[in-house]
Amino acid sequence: MDWLALLVGLGLLLGGGEILVRGATALARSLGISPLVIGLTVVAFGTSAPELAVNITATLRGQGSISFGNIVGSNIANIGLVLGIAALVRPLKVQPSVVTREIPIMLGATLLAVLLASDQLLGGAAGLVSRLDGLVLLAGFAVFLYLTVRSALRDRTDSFLDVATEEGKRLGPERVAQSVALTLGGLVGVVLGGQWTVTGAVGIATALGVSETIIGLTIVAIGTSLPELAASLIAVRHGQADLAVGNVVGSNVFNLLLVLGPTAMIRPIPVPAGGQGDLLVLVAVSLVLLPVTLTGQRIIRLEGAALLVGYWAYMLWRTFG
Repeated sequence: MDWLALLVGLGLLLGGGEILVRGATALARSLGISPLVIGLTVVAFGTSAPELAVNITATLRGQGSISFGNIVGSNIANIGLVLGIAALVRPLKVQPSVVTREIPIMLGATLLAVLLASDQLLGGAAGLVSRLDGLVLLAGFAVFLYLTVRSALRDRTDSFLDVATEEGKRLGPERVAQSVALTLGGLVGVVLGGQWTVTGAVGIATALGVSETIIGLTIVAIGTSLPELAASLIAVRHGQADLAVGNVVGSNVFNLLLVLGPTAMIRPIPVPAGGQGDLLVLVAVSLVLLPVTLTGQRIIRLEGAALLVGYWAYMLWRTFG
């Protein structure tokens, strides 16, 4: 049954990702919102929903190691695996606003989460993301959402609004409603697909005797990053690189602020053995993304290959080291 859940989950992820990208792109065009903003918000939330569901379930079951590994591992996978593969398929053009605003926000969220989880640096005992830390992260998410919405409203120029209005008239209310339905249907697909994929993968790994921390960092993290991978690859195939990059950056922010925050508020999350090393890898991978995007404001195939090789090197080190 675990293998069946894994296969069905993968199918839902791919189908849901296709529907999600089509619906979100059409909705952005009809409402006068750029695909980048849709990627940073709607698509990022949808593809981060599996992480949220898995973390809350694991926390309620007292499996804090899976919660920690899922978030840290997913964010590392989003940059190394998802962006690496997407750039190999087609070089990713990155808008200046992503380099100057969205990636720095992601770096800020990453450093904030790492600092809150490193209690020993402040004279405390072992690392722990407390309920108060979770509240701080959730407040950070509110600030991120406010800045994103304000930016979206400011960037909607008159000419762009005119085009969007004409587009909306041409499509009609039925087509707009259809875009909304496609977007929601795609979100449901990736959420269910992520859940079933992770359920099957964890069942298989548990049968093999793998520890919870490694399960969280590897199988669960990759499983919950599959929606980002599916959505990003489909977006690239449709020529929507902005949506692909925005999806990854927004998803990482969502994971750290909207997923880790409420999860820690339900039950404090301890940093497992070796967890500080994983946090340092997360910071390093996040920092690497900034100079990569600054070089010509695009992620070329060679850089994508380097991200991918670095990710698998980390996976080998963490699994067998």
